[in-house]
Amino acid sequence: MRQSVKQVFLGPEGAGMFTKLATLRTIEESGAVLIVRLPDADIAERVAHAAIEGGFRALEITLSIPGAVDLVRRLDARYASDGVAVGAGTVLDGHAAYECIRAGARFLVSPQLNPEMIRVANRYQVPTISGAFTPTELLESAEAGADILKLFPTEGAGIPYAKAVLAPLAHLPIMPAGGVTTGNVAEWFAAGVAGVGVGSAVTKAWQPDGDFARVTAAAHDFLAAVRDARR
Repeated sequence: MRQSVKQVFLGPEGAGMFTKLATLRTIEESGAVLIVRLPDADIAERVAHAAIEGGFRALEITLSIPGAVDLVRRLDARYASDGVAVGAGTVLDGHAAYECIRAGARFLVSPQLNPEMIRVANRYQVPTISGAFTPTELLESAEAGADILKLFPTEGAGIPYAKAVLAPLAHLPIMPAGGVTTGNVAEWFAAGVAGVGVGSAVTKAWQPDGDFARVTAAAHDFLAAVRDARR
């Protein structure tokens, strides 16, 4: 059965006035969001379970995964009481935003400035992570009401670009997505980012031999590197 929007935010006991603040606090304290973008829903679910076991508390389930909305619903039902924020990514319009919110998504992510997504999310007090690349796009996303600005894509531009952008825009909560690894995460934080999004370095760790314990180990190692980088 689908949850109503009221049930999503108030929960079975009717508590939780500051759900949005709690989700943002979870992301801030974690310092990292795991981006789960895989072609198979079953694999994505196994990866999510393994990564949560490894310590992740904020996961983005991209809508490119078949059955992604149902996966968000299952993961939220299982882990919300443990303080895990399961969000939805690749949210491209207001309809998708509302469906994800109804499924229990604790935050929404877009690859670009999407005012409609931000407007729907703000209406129901769900945090947004809005994709942007140039200084203009970053500022326009902030002005549109995004809570966190996803610097995307970053594989090519990398850390030097993030550092250059943050020099005049240090007040913005910028989170790179792409190209972040255990080996370079300290450099990203040294450049001034507020947090990082990580994908393949953790989500594909199982591929050499199909052992999902590798995902748990990769998650643990990545989060340890984040904690060390933020000290």
